[in-house]
This record gives sequence, C-alpha cells and structure tokens, in this order.
Amino acid sequence: MMSRQAFLCSLGSLYLSLLFVFLLMDVYARPANNSVLKEKPADSKDENEILPPDHLNGVKMEMDGHLNKEFHQEVFLGKDMEEFEEDSEPRRNRKKLMVIFSKVDINNDKKIGAKEMQRWIMEKTDEHFQEAVKENKMHFRAVDPDGDGHVSWDEYKIKFLASKGFNEKEIAEKIRNNEELKIDEETQEVLDNLKDRWYQADNPPPDLLLNEEEFLSFLHPEHSRGMLKFMVKEIIRDLDQDGDKKLTLSEFISLPVGTVENQQAQDIDDDWVKDRRKEFEEVIDANHDGIVTMEELEEYMDPMNEYNALNEAKQMIAVADENQNHHLELEEILKYSEYFTGSKLMDYARNVHEEF
Repeated sequence: MMSRQAFLCSLGSLYLSLLFVFLLMDVYARPANNSVLKEKPADSKDENEILPPDHLNGVKMEMDGHLNKEFHQEVFLGKDMEEFEEDSEPRRNRKKLMVIFSKVDINNDKKIGAKEMQRWIMEKTDEHFQEAVKENKMHFRAVDPDGDGHVSWDEYKIKFLASKGFNEKEIAEKIRNNEELKIDEETQEVLDNLKDRWYQADNPPPDLLLNEEEFLSFLHPEHSRGMLKFMVKEIIRDLDQDGDKKLTLSEFISLPVGTVENQQAQDIDDDWVKDRRKEFEEVIDANHDGIVTMEELEEYMDPMNEYNALNEAKQMIAVADENQNHHLELEEILKYSEYFTGSKLMDYARNVHEEF
C-alpha cells in the first residue's frame, strides 16, 4: 500500500507534467500575431525625441485650442520652473524666488514695474526658444541617421512608427517596396495630421525634405511665422462652427469640456468657461468688437509679441498688487508664490529682510 508521502509526491509529479503539457499546448495553440510589424513597446524617451510636443512652453494657447494654464509660470520662471515643486523645502524655494525678484528688479528700487516684468517675460520666452533649438539638434540627428542634413517624409514616418513599437527594418522595406502597411486607425490619423504639419514646415520651394531649421518649425511651430499661421488655421477650423473663419465668444467657449456628472465637474466646467471668456474679451479680441479674426489670433499666439508681453506683465502684477501701486514688492510675490511658481510658501514674510 502506497504511503501518504509517496502518494503526495506522485500527485505533485502528475500535476507538474500536466502543467507542462498545457503550457506547450498554449504556445502552439496561440494565434500568430498578424501584425508582424509590431515589436516591443516604444521607449517613451525615443518617442519624445521625434514627436511634436503636445505642450508648447511659453505659448498662451495649445495646438488643440486649450489655454496654457502654466503660461504665467513658464514666462516668470523659465528653465527654473521644474525646481519649484509642491513637496520641496519652502525655505529653499523662498530663497530662489528672492533671487528671481532681484534679477527682474533691474533698477534695484525693491519693486517690479510693468516694463521690468515685460523685459523679463521676453527674456524667459527667448530662453524657451533657445532650449528648443538646442534639443532640436539632437532630435534632428535621431531622424537623420545618414547625416545628409535632410529628412524625407518616409524617413520620418519610419522613425515615428518605430517609436510606436513597429519593426523598423520591416517598415522600411515595405515603404521601399510600396507595400501596404497594416496600421491601426488611431495611428494612421496621427500620421495624417503629422503629414499636413510636415508639408507646412517645408519652406518654398517645397521638396518634401526638411532641413534642421524646417524640422525645428515642424516640432516647434511657435518658432516660425508661417507655422504660426498654420496653428491658427487649425485652431479656427476646430472651433469655427459657422465656417466664416472667425470666432465669436460663443464659439470660443464651446469646446467640448466633457460630460457634467456632478457638482464638482460642473464647477470645473464653469471655471473653464470663465477663463476662456476673460481671455477672449480682455486679450484676444484686440479691438473689442466681439469677433476674433485670424490676424488677431495670430498676434495673440505669437510668443515674441512685445505688446502681449506687456499686457501679460500688467496682468501678473495686478494679481498680487495688494497695495494698488501698480508694482510688485517682494512680500507680495512671496505671498502669492503659488500663482508665480506653482509652489505655496508658508511663513513667507519670516526673515525676508534678513535673507534678501
């Protein structure tokens, strides 16, 4: 008669044998992957190197027509923006903010006027530009492996699909042989939009080849007047409901904000409409006739527009100008630090004069 221990060992061996058989059956029974072009998931870093960014630093409106909520922080902090985090040490952030104040206050009168803030905004915007140019050199090399100084649409298309997880060699071969690519509908839609943007970045005479400067316009349309016009056309196309190529207030505030399911969502939607109404009436509609033309929207979108920078400077000062002297003192900026940096400083007035 088999002992209990022997029986358990035998049962365990049988279980392992059956498990092995089922695994083999699963491997051979598993359907073949028809999309042989797919590889491992793309590394996000590689993808970011060649894809136009969703968020354009230092520009008031995104490509999709949404307002840039971080704009005033981007043009106040520049490349230092990432250093201000909610969980970072308040005392350290306070000191950094004091240093920024001293740089903006060029006449050293211990307060910041609109002209000083305008100069600072233009300087920080140019800083964003220079950073984009620097990154573009690296990104261009990623899509121009042969180093001939030009990139064709097909070369970019191959790199783009590779960043999405497709097999780069097989994609290149299929494109070279004019074979059909099995691409999902969502990826194809992105490709079609990128192709339109590619053609717009191709300066006359068009040759469908982008050099490094044109590739910069492709990735960062805010660098090119022609691409700014393209951005404006895209935004108006998405928002213009009656087809007159102009925007009324109702069209500008009628972007789909999502389904309102509760009071919290309703509050979010109300704030969204309020912000867009204010931007339309006080900033974009320059002549206040209730209509925004393509020209007005283009001027609004231009990050190097000095009038816009001055207007933004006045708005930023008004937010924290508690004593209504049309200037910002250090104490006011520290008190309203969350507006300027995204980071709330506690005990903002403590040791201000000793540290500054």
